[in-house]
Amino acid sequence: MTHPRLEPSLSGPRIVPVLVLDEPDTAVALAEALVAGGLTTLEVTLRTPAALACAEAIAARVPGALVGLGTLIRPEQFAQARDAGARFVVSPGLTDRLAEAAKTAGLPYLPGIATVAEALIAMEHGFRELKFFPAMLNGGAPALRGMAPLMPEIRFCPTGGLKAEHVKEILSLPNVFALGGTWLTPADAIKERRWSEIERLAREASALAQG
Repeated sequence: MTHPRLEPSLSGPRIVPVLVLDEPDTAVALAEALVAGGLTTLEVTLRTPAALACAEAIAARVPGALVGLGTLIRPEQFAQARDAGARFVVSPGLTDRLAEAAKTAGLPYLPGIATVAEALIAMEHGFRELKFFPAMLNGGAPALRGMAPLMPEIRFCPTGGLKAEHVKEILSLPNVFALGGTWLTPADAIKERRWSEIERLAREASALAQG
């Protein structure tokens, strides 16, 4: 079975801000700042009660954003994400039930893996785009470099502990198609609605990714 892939939908810098959001209007303003800074692929994590509403608001009100839902840990969340307007979904790990729910939802899906064994299980389910998580705790760029010759058909989007100084090295790897991070959206900047700062961080990250 061929599953939908995220990589062909990406445009511009290959950096995915990972967002924890509590309120739809704030979510829209934050997304607008990130898109203005050049980062258009956004992952809203299901870590708050308002996450689905925030993702739906971004999808409806920020035309330049490609919105995904992350931290999916229950099968029913895949249909909820699709109904909220998500264009892709991400989970921190993979189970048989999550794999089946992802196939039913029909969205590009990045299941999380931390080891070669977990990556092989994801491959057996037919997935070729994987989230390497938590990336820095599990070896960062050297680990990804080591996996490349073992599984040349797998493409990774590492997240977890990544910062601006990791961008160039990670994105230079042949088996990495994008990376995700929370450093672009400091909690205090969101709380104080410092959207110009968020846009600046996005522009700086965009420059690193394209440099």
